[in-house]
Order: sequence, then structure tokens, then C-alpha cells
Amino acid sequence: MSPPPVQAVIFDLDGTLVQTRVASWEVFEKLNRRHDLGVDEPEKYFDLFRGNIYDSIAKLCRDEAHAALVREDFLHLLRAEYTPPLVPGVAEVVRRLASETTLAVMSSNAMQVLRRVLTTNDLAFCFAHVFGGDVTPDKRTAMRTFLADPGSGFGRRCAADYDETDARPVPGPAATVLVTDTAGDVRDGLEVGIRVVGVAWGMHSVEELTAAGAEFVALWPQEITAHLLGDAAATPATGACAAVSGDGRHGDPCHSRGTDAERARAAETRRARRRAAAPLTPVAAPRTPPDAPPAPAATPARAAAVDAELLDAVRRVVGR
Repeated sequence: MSPPPVQAVIFDLDGTLVQTRVASWEVFEKLNRRHDLGVDEPEKYFDLFRGNIYDSIAKLCRDEAHAALVREDFLHLLRAEYTPPLVPGVAEVVRRLASETTLAVMSSNAMQVLRRVLTTNDLAFCFAHVFGGDVTPDKRTAMRTFLADPGSGFGRRCAADYDETDARPVPGPAATVLVTDTAGDVRDGLEVGIRVVGVAWGMHSVEELTAAGAEFVALWPQEITAHLLGDAAATPATGACAAVSGDGRHGDPCHSRGTDAERARAAETRRARRRAAAPLTPVAAPRTPPDAPPAPAATPARAAAVDAELLDAVRRVVGR
């Protein structure tokens, strides 16, 4: 029996929407040196994500007070220094899904980082819910909170306002999918009771994600859309989710481009500027045959005669 149509998708941030292996290790490596945590290479750091990252880090600390200090310092470093690049192709996937499902994003990262990453990449208004590690440290709590929200059926269609077009049912666990790059998240999602899809470009391998219980592991971002929407994936995004900004990047019209009328005026202004900046191309004079008689000299009398002929021709046309 096939699962019900997908109504909601919860994205992990780090390693799923953004490239994180290098960027997050650079931040953690400073934390490791400051607090002597004993994690001296990236692979040991990536292993910490097999469970909740804050629980894993706490096990490296001397006591609870030290764990609290390390967590606070880690969040401070993330807020100040962590700006990872978006995974190529993932913006289109987000916009396609946002046009007809409710999207949420959850992360162990700070809310400030989530805001910076999503606004920088013009994706902020694709997501109806955001759960940061400084507000909801446990991802299972974030997922349960989302499922329990009576308004979670109303998504954001790449615009600042929430969808109010019709009544939307609250997504049930079987119609909710977590997309993540870590085995720990896979297990958390399954414990909550929702479906889980893995991605191969993050912290953990295809084999690790499959062993943890992911129903599917995408090798490319576009496979997420194909797996979740089936044949409907070929239908393009609609409304604001289909908008493309003037520089070629997907952009949110309400966030960065104004209303339809404002965008139309801006487009006309750009066209006017292009026309004003375009060099005038001189019109070549018609070639005169070498044996043609010389043209009559441009005298005042000749100019007056030409004007009279033109005026007479206009009167005849109008009088018809």
C-alpha cells in the first residue's frame, strides 16, 4: 500500500540545505581547541552527529557546568562565523515543494544563523516554521511540535503571508517527511513516527542513512522532488514560488522585489535606461547612381514647396 500524498516536508539545514562539512568543522575546531574536547579531526566531529549533537558534545565535557559553557560558546561561534553556501540545486527543490506543501526547517544551529542563511538565499518565505537549536535543542521535540500545531497545514508559498486560500488539514505523520543528512536525525524521525528521506552529500554516507532506516537516499537534490511528488514533479512551481529575480537567481517577490505593480515599474525603468544608454546607429544615406542628375539645392523656396506638397497630401488622406 502506497503512503498518502506528502503534505509537509521538514528539512534539516546543515548538510542538507547547505554545505556544512568544511564550514562547521572550521567553527568546531576552534571550540575544540578552546575547551580541549579531544576531537582532533573532522571525521571524529562528524561522528558526533550520530545522535543529538549537544548530547554528544556534553559527553566530551568534564561536568554539566562545562557542557553548558561549551554549548553557549559553540552557539556564539556559529552566530558569528558560520555562513555556509547553499547546496547547488536545492533552492529549486525547496520552491517546487513550497508551492503545494507546508515546509519547515529544523537545525541544531542558532536561529540567527537560520535567518541569515535563508534570507541570504531568498528562501525565508518558503518555510512556514523554523526550529533552531537555541530555541528547540531536541529535534524530536521540534517534529512533535510541528505535528501538534493545528495550523501546520497552512504553508508559505514563497511569500510573506501564510496561505489562506482554503482549509488545509493538519499533516499526519504518514504525510510528513523529514529530509536529512545524518543517521541520528533518521532515527529521531522514525521515533516520532514520520517518514524520512536521506541525502548523500552531507555528514553520513548512503549506507549509514539506509542502515538507520531512511526509506530513500537522494544522490542529487532533484531526486527529492521526484521521490516525494512522483510524476507531479514535472509540473513547475506556481505563483510566487516560480518567480525569478532580475539577476537570474530565484528571488522572493514580496521580500526583495515588491508588488506586481512595483516590479512592472522597475522593469519599465530598466528598459528605459537601456534605451537611453544605447548608442544611436546612424542611418546610411541611400546610394546615388553615378549617372543620376544632381539633387536640387536646399533653398528656402525649395523647402517651402516640399512642405506645401506634404500638407496637401495629408489633407487629401484626411478628406477620404
